[in-house]
Amino acid sequence: MWPGQPYPLGATYDGAGTNFAIFSEVAHRVELCLFDESECETRCELPEVTGFIWHGYLPNGGPGQRYGFRVHGPWSPEQGHRCNASKLLIDPYAKAIEGEVKWNKAVFSYDFNDPDGSANEIDSAPFVPKSVVVSPYFDWGYDRHPNTPWHETIIYEMHVKGFSAQHPHLPAELRGTYAALAHPLTIEYLTSLGITAVELMPVHQFIHDDRLVRQGLRNYWGYNSIGYLAPHNDYASGDQPGWQVQEFKHMVKALHEAGIEVILDVVYNHTAEGNHLGPTLSFKGIDNAAYYRLVSDDPRY
Repeated sequence: MWPGQPYPLGATYDGAGTNFAIFSEVAHRVELCLFDESECETRCELPEVTGFIWHGYLPNGGPGQRYGFRVHGPWSPEQGHRCNASKLLIDPYAKAIEGEVKWNKAVFSYDFNDPDGSANEIDSAPFVPKSVVVSPYFDWGYDRHPNTPWHETIIYEMHVKGFSAQHPHLPAELRGTYAALAHPLTIEYLTSLGITAVELMPVHQFIHDDRLVRQGLRNYWGYNSIGYLAPHNDYASGDQPGWQVQEFKHMVKALHEAGIEVILDVVYNHTAEGNHLGPTLSFKGIDNAAYYRLVSDDPRY
């Protein structure tokens, strides 16, 4: 690892390597965890910290690299701190996320029999989605924001999967995906209605709750975000690591070319980590007191 830069946050590929940067005011040290195709983990300590931002540069690290973080810091829930280095953490600034949560007691930082006791130190890496380094390069051509005046705007609220999942005239492999929204048949339909903007219901990476999974169900609507900068991976037609980013950009470019703006429905009042009894997947293990609003007279909650 080289020292790297504190900005921008997340994983930034520059053509020769990748810079990693993550904020934590309470961390004692932070490890970057790299995963190969067989799930073998290699840990590298981030060598520098600037203004509470831990950072390092990985020469030759490039698109497709799967990674996460382990934050070493205080475990003192009564003070609002829930660091636990046995938990692999999703990068809050990841541009792409691969996989989904496999519900196991390992993804929780406490013992179910004693929530107020010592930390649960079972390694969560096998059960947590991995962040993915992506290429920032994309040919936007002459893409421009349509900037339709608000008084002329006609918004079509849309669920990415539901809109096209059963469309009989779209290729089967594209139904329910970002690519389906970029298809000429979709754009022809929207423009025939006079639509000037689509408002996409949550497309940020979200989690299917344990309760739903046990019932054989899915979180269809997506209001359970865990990665605010990553397009939800289930809505991509391809399965290459990070492909959802390229597909999402292509969708936006195609809609813009038709004069259609893209608006995102964003969930900020909670995350998939839930309350103090929820799993430790990202923010909670990085710096709980910084990322979440805690009860002022009892920061355990």
